Amino acid sequence: MEEQKKQKRPYLRKPKWLYTKIEGGDKYGFVEKTLEENNLHTICSSGKCPNKGHCWKSGTATFMILGDRCTRACRFCATQTGHPLPPDPHEPVKIARSVKAMELRHCVVTSVDRDDLPDKGAAHWAETIREIRKACPDVIIEVLIPDYRGTELQTVLNAAPDIVGHNLETVERLTPSVRYRATYRNSLGVLQEIAQQGFLTKTGIMVGLGESQQEVNTLLQEAYDAGCRMITIGQYLQPSDKQLDVVEYVHPDVFLEYKRTAIRMGFDNAESSPLVRSSYMAEQSFISMLVRKKRQETHEAKVG
Repeated sequence: MEEQKKQKRPYLRKPKWLYTKIEGGDKYGFVEKTLEENNLHTICSSGKCPNKGHCWKSGTATFMILGDRCTRACRFCATQTGHPLPPDPHEPVKIARSVKAMELRHCVVTSVDRDDLPDKGAAHWAETIREIRKACPDVIIEVLIPDYRGTELQTVLNAAPDIVGHNLETVERLTPSVRYRATYRNSLGVLQEIAQQGFLTKTGIMVGLGESQQEVNTLLQEAYDAGCRMITIGQYLQPSDKQLDVVEYVHPDVFLEYKRTAIRMGFDNAESSPLVRSSYMAEQSFISMLVRKKRQETHEAKVG
């Protein structure tokens, strides 16, 4: 008897709210040229982000350090996996030079996982932050780090970034089938360690992987209790047939409800819509958060 072939999930037609137009222009070309000249990587390209055109047209990109090969193989991610090359010792300076050339007011840096390195790349992270600060003293530095704990995390925090993010990615039940090596509880611990040291703490998740709304609400509450005050929620989009299938295209109304729930819980900022990604519109999110907090402080002063 022949082995039954694995049944593929029925094809889901992408809804109209997920289509994006092709972008270009002078700023797009300048970003592309700056990255090429400095031999830098971005999660925009590596992760096949649907917002790449919009961000590059706006003159910004999310830098990805420590190479373009990850030592993990998370089932949602399009980044290449395998044995990476040694870190480029000149990369921190190249990143700083690019941030300055692009005249960024808010830069976002992420990385691949480097479990092959003794410190998992933490020292390289710290050097990158310090070089950016040296070249651009006034820029807001937002970092999206791997699941560093203890000494590794402290190495990054000692470099004093402004916003420190680590993604939970998905609800607890789905984590073992979506992420590789990382665990939900450990990631909550990362967020808690960051928050306990007074850093503005951020996380991000994908929906459309088969989670329930109640599971998302539980995640929101646990992230908030861990000290997280900024969150992004976006639709999972399958980068290629090698990654997990999309289970559901979540309606924009549900995203709006997640945003309202997060704000009611006490999050200072929640970006929740189908095309939201961890670093998408990061500068605008940060400014919106500051404006909202200022408005709240003014109101409380008047009432008091």
